[in-house]
Amino acid sequence: MVQDKQDKDQLAQMPIDQLYQSLRTSANGLTDQQVQSQKAKYGDNVITAAKGENKLLHFLKNFTSLMAILLWVSGFIAIFAKMVELGIAIWAVNIINGLFSYWQENQAHKASDALKKMLPTQATVIRNGKSEQIDTADIVPGDILMIAAGNSISADARIISADSFQVDESALTGESDLTDKKPDYHHGEGKFDEENLIYAGTVASAGSAKAVALSTGMNTEFGKIASLTQSQQAKPSPLELELNRLTRQLSIIAISIGIAFFLAAIFFVHYPVAQSFIFALGMVVAFIPEGLLPTVTLSLAQGVQRMAKKNALVKNLNSVETLGETTVIASDKTGTLTQNQMTINHVWLPDKVFTVSGEGYVNNGQVMDGQAAVKPGQNADLDLLMKAISLNNDTTVTPNNQPGAQAKIVGTPTEASLVILAEKYQLASKQLANANPRQKELVFDSVRKRMSTVNKGQDGKLTLYTKGALDGILSITKSILVNGQVRAITDDDIKQIQAADEEYAKQGLRSLAVAYRDLDASEDLSQATAANTEQNLTFVGLTIMADPPRPEIYAAVKKAHQAGIRIIMVTGDGPITAKSVAVKIGLVSDQARVITGDELSAMADEDLRQAVKGEVIFARVAPEQKYRIVKANQANGEIVASTGDGVNDAPALKQADIGIAMGATGTDVAKEAADMILTDDNFASIIAAIEEGRTVYSNIQKFLLYILNSNVPEAFPSVLFLFSGGLIPLPLTVMQILTIDLGTDMLPALGLGSEKSEPGVMQEPPRSRKAHLLNKSIIWKAFGLYGLVASIISAGAYFFVNYAYGWPKHALSASGAVYAEATTITLAAIVFCQIAAAMNARTKYTSVFKIGLFSNKHIVTGIIFEVILISLIIYVPFLQGVFNTHALGVQEWLFLIAIPIPLILLEELRKWVVRKYFLKRNS
Repeated sequence: MVQDKQDKDQLAQMPIDQLYQSLRTSANGLTDQQVQSQKAKYGDNVITAAKGENKLLHFLKNFTSLMAILLWVSGFIAIFAKMVELGIAIWAVNIINGLFSYWQENQAHKASDALKKMLPTQATVIRNGKSEQIDTADIVPGDILMIAAGNSISADARIISADSFQVDESALTGESDLTDKKPDYHHGEGKFDEENLIYAGTVASAGSAKAVALSTGMNTEFGKIASLTQSQQAKPSPLELELNRLTRQLSIIAISIGIAFFLAAIFFVHYPVAQSFIFALGMVVAFIPEGLLPTVTLSLAQGVQRMAKKNALVKNLNSVETLGETTVIASDKTGTLTQNQMTINHVWLPDKVFTVSGEGYVNNGQVMDGQAAVKPGQNADLDLLMKAISLNNDTTVTPNNQPGAQAKIVGTPTEASLVILAEKYQLASKQLANANPRQKELVFDSVRKRMSTVNKGQDGKLTLYTKGALDGILSITKSILVNGQVRAITDDDIKQIQAADEEYAKQGLRSLAVAYRDLDASEDLSQATAANTEQNLTFVGLTIMADPPRPEIYAAVKKAHQAGIRIIMVTGDGPITAKSVAVKIGLVSDQARVITGDELSAMADEDLRQAVKGEVIFARVAPEQKYRIVKANQANGEIVASTGDGVNDAPALKQADIGIAMGATGTDVAKEAADMILTDDNFASIIAAIEEGRTVYSNIQKFLLYILNSNVPEAFPSVLFLFSGGLIPLPLTVMQILTIDLGTDMLPALGLGSEKSEPGVMQEPPRSRKAHLLNKSIIWKAFGLYGLVASIISAGAYFFVNYAYGWPKHALSASGAVYAEATTITLAAIVFCQIAAAMNARTKYTSVFKIGLFSNKHIVTGIIFEVILISLIIYVPFLQGVFNTHALGVQEWLFLIAIPIPLILLEELRKWVVRKYFLKRNS
């Protein structure tokens, strides 16, 4: 069994006889006894799944976060304080939230399951000198594999013999071009580019081959990726860490207040210890935001729904907010930043250059000579080139002219671009093929770097059409076609052609050369080979192609940079093309550093950490290198989002703070390892999702501001009671306090969780890891501004009612109708202050009138609900007894209704001052 890549390289270069001896096999395959021995030694050829978490523990962890534990304790305290209904209500909130979180988390799948599904179930092997079908799980090292076009490859193997064999390795490399495979060893550029090695999880696309299995199961490259993916431990999201910190902060605040009130009740009011303890427990419960978890969960869930409408499916609720913290995006190029549709944009002839309009596999463009469209019959040289690329082509394309829809291609992306070029030229390809039937094909291989076909014209003449890499074509060219005339090719001609090719290469464009030769009718095509047929060709021209950037990528990249997000291109493509595309779309400047996979292999981790701090592009990278790039950025303190679509991307996707898989072209493995799936494979959707993530975090802070500001007016009456030595009866009872926390406050608070993005959210830098949900701004607003104003208003209402009934001539009473009415107006005043707070908390700096005072229907509904609820508590006799309330008159209601108006206007004035002076000065 081959254990590592170095061993495979050694076996790839061994003579066949020595290879058989090393693997203890032969051309006749293994014997049954050898198979049994190998099976006992190496086990089944399967991808084994990592041991999963205990299902019960997985379920219970949704009820054991720090905030959840705090709520369990709060419920117990409420029951201990003889408020059983309240305790049950708090526990019910906790249970509902935990069940919802569990349901969401169950949407995530295991990456190893997808890996197992991708392996084929049957394979053809030679054993005991005979061909037989076996389950792929039974393949062992030393088995002789028989592989045909369309077969999935079941083990890492070395090719013994091959016939025009090509393999789709995109699941491992991420690149869509087919790879030629041959028995002879030759190492190309990239990790999986050995010509005589094939890998499990890839697919045979053309031809056939015989190979000997080197590695199976978890020892294959496929299995190593699975193992690397499984080894990644789930990390708490930044939001989970922040909520835990917030819980500790609120716990300290609540307990500290509880202790202070306990001591004050004993020393100032002279309550007995037991009564003081119960009083203090009530205050502790009142200061714990019971609605925090459900509001956070709802905010995240609504963010998930909004993202789904923008083509981003999020599998884990907490991933929504993590997106908003993203500082670095490690993005693939092909299909994410570009359209993954190779497009011809120029046709270069020795005496003329034509431009081609239209991008992608949609035949709605034209071949242009300046401003004029060119059609067949107007340029003989161009006609011949178009005829050559049409006849020398094995790919079919079914274009889809619907916006955003993918064309269906059967063949290679390069040949697909030639098919579309012929369509744009209005060439009748099918009729042309019928009139010029193919007589012979010399298939493409990576040594010749060209493909040829022999076609028979209507006049009976045979013509050889050849296309391929420029160097491969020029080496067999003897003449050149210029303006309809064939003449001997000169050194100056060659220099001109190469100069044009080099200029296009600097722009990140690829070229494909086209040539031809008229054959003698007497030539025996049955004996035709590349060596005796591809010679003395006439050079016609070059087709210049590129994978065009997505149209919307320019605006998305600009928006990301405005938001302080760096984008690092990580691609399997070549360095010249990668940098050209990156510069073109504004990803980096022309001074950006390009690091290839080979350079990266030689870099120490510290050097890599320094490299990723600047403008950098990674080209020709291998799977574990992408994983290293993500880890290096994380080591620098970055929040990393990484995109991917292949098996090779799974470890990086799982390591990243946010793994983003492609939904349209991605493998199941990538989708399962990711936190988010893009249904349109579009980078712009990532930026839209980041904006939603920032909005979710902002909404949680808005909720926090709203929910905490009511704590001050809730506590203020108790402060008056305690520090007056009991002379001022409690203006607000514990049950009335909890009415606000679990009743009137809840729906408006939940409405804040659904607030849309505030203007300018993507003009701010990503949130610092040192920044916290409960920051100085929220503390000042909640306790020093909103809370203080609400305390003055509600306390004033309490004393006003008592004043109307004879205070201070008569002492304040702790019972009776006057006391009930005074506490009722205090409670109602706080509720109406909260109506203003809900509106004020909707924006940080923007005027609430600009976004629409009533544009958030959830908040409007919540306000209506709390007015109805407080009315029921005030007027329903049964509830009057429970909450110690009393009916209010018209005069009191006019006072209450008027409360929000000045509070909203004063906050609007403050925001205007901030916008005009502070923000302008610091912009």
